[in-house]
Amino acid sequence: MNASLARLGDAMRRHAGVIRALQWSVVTFYAVLLVIPALLPLPAAHSGLLDNLTLFAQFVFWGLWWPFVLLSVVLFGRLWCGVLCPEGSLSEWASRRGLGRGTPRWMRWGGWPTLAFILTTVYGQLISVYDYAQAALLILGGSTLAAMLVGFLYGRGKRIWCRYLCPVSGVFGLLAKLAPVHFRVDEQRWRENPLPHLPPPNCAPLLDIRRMRGASDCHACGRCSGQRGAVSLALRSPNQEIIHVERHRDDVSCGGPSEPSPWDVRLLLFGVIGLAMGAFQWTVSPWFIDLKQTLATWLVERDLFWPLEANAPWWLLTHYPQVNDTFNWLDGALILVYLLGIGLLLGGALSLLLRAATTLAGRPTLFRQLALSLTPLGAAGLFLGLSSTTVKLLRFEGVPLDWVQPTRAALLAGAIAWSLWLGWQVLRGERLPARRTLGAFICMLPAAGLVGYGWWLQFWGWV
Repeated sequence: MNASLARLGDAMRRHAGVIRALQWSVVTFYAVLLVIPALLPLPAAHSGLLDNLTLFAQFVFWGLWWPFVLLSVVLFGRLWCGVLCPEGSLSEWASRRGLGRGTPRWMRWGGWPTLAFILTTVYGQLISVYDYAQAALLILGGSTLAAMLVGFLYGRGKRIWCRYLCPVSGVFGLLAKLAPVHFRVDEQRWRENPLPHLPPPNCAPLLDIRRMRGASDCHACGRCSGQRGAVSLALRSPNQEIIHVERHRDDVSCGGPSEPSPWDVRLLLFGVIGLAMGAFQWTVSPWFIDLKQTLATWLVERDLFWPLEANAPWWLLTHYPQVNDTFNWLDGALILVYLLGIGLLLGGALSLLLRAATTLAGRPTLFRQLALSLTPLGAAGLFLGLSSTTVKLLRFEGVPLDWVQPTRAALLAGAIAWSLWLGWQVLRGERLPARRTLGAFICMLPAAGLVGYGWWLQFWGWV
């Protein structure tokens, strides 16, 4: 199997021209579905997916594209980034023709992907990015133009945007840790540099290929496959990058992927799990509705009516009066409060439970690795949330969907079990006394249960 995969990786390098043609096909498809629907009038109430380009584009982007891009990252690593992503292709294209400046120090700050994910997620909810083509063009198109501008200014044929600034780069890096395939590097063979000597590859995301461990940063483009006889596409355990982590400690190095950064953990706990749950949840949350009604009543009783006015432009708050969909200033404020509140509360609760686990284990340095054991739950939550748009649009078309709820339950239960198993394996790998291992693992149970309960509320409890 590994021999076949290695040949496939080598074929990706040999047929780089085919991959570039595929990239430009995706760019064209992306541009058509992003720009044209934004220029068309809003769909009529009786319109369907197959007779209205706007609804078709909405289904492609939010019903198929993004849910299954996330799924592809879990299955194949960041193949999407290296082979198909239109932003990456356009950024690299602009970089080949740009100014070629060095990457400024401020741009290399590790927190940009987390901050960009938070801002993009919150802003997308304020302008209803899943529902309107203009909002999708503003966010996705704006991100694409920013990627091209960064490419034009910095690097020479590189993907500086993808490496340091892309709003989903950090998310993809986390999810790729679970991928069962990756480009494996044999550092010893790299040093030996056997014949034949291939030309140095252009690693667009600026990785040190010789020292590359794991799939988090690799864009899986295949350009380095076969280099020095040391790089090959290969199978691995999907748990490897989380269970076998090389930390700074006194015992012998395990030779695995390096310890995750604090920003990886913050993005996972507060962003991918916490904020994302709030973003998918607020439209059906009775807590949000009750809070809104209480505050609206309080404002009316005091003759404060301006927060209830729906006069914000569409690019600031959702404003489509022709279809009876407008947000007033109170809506906007409460969406901000709900999303950030859920993110902070859930992320903070998970952090406390994980800190308690590491304290009971007597291994404070284990916190980041133990936090990453919740990655399957984060991935499942994103897929469940995004695929809810898929389900909604298919229901409007009259497609029978009796299988959806059992599938959701199975996916959620599987993610909880996987996360707990990873946590158990991480703790076992420390060779702790049984009492310490069990005490720490007990703290993992409410952590996984809390995330599962949040999704249960959305799909079953509040229905």
